[in-house]
Amino acid sequence: MRTGLVVDDSAVIRKVARRILETLDFSVRDAEDGQKALALCAEEMPAVVLLDWNMPNMDGYDVLRHLRQLPGGDRPKVLFCTTENDIGAIARALRAGADEYIMKPFDREIMMAKLDQVGFTVRLPEHA
Repeated sequence: MRTGLVVDDSAVIRKVARRILETLDFSVRDAEDGQKALALCAEEMPAVVLLDWNMPNMDGYDVLRHLRQLPGGDRPKVLFCTTENDIGAIARALRAGADEYIMKPFDREIMMAKLDQVGFTVRLPEHA
């Protein structure tokens, strides 16, 4: 089963994203800040990370920088998640190593499209 990590300081966003990913047959963990996210990644690197940009303790940019400096081939696909439509912030995230970005609020169709863009073929399970 594919694995995902949802990193956002909003409990609501974490819950919504988790449910969407689980309906797409992902096993999902979540974290409310960057420090906890990196600790979870050290335990088991997820295949995809939905990463909020603005968080306390450690922001998404710092998390992404740490993930991209790890040795070896354990590089998750990172979807930078933001409410900001500032093209400069999006460009900065992509330059820092994000694979794609997703605007809040999002739904399952948007999530499926973004996952497809980063190389995950996503089909709805028959029970969904």
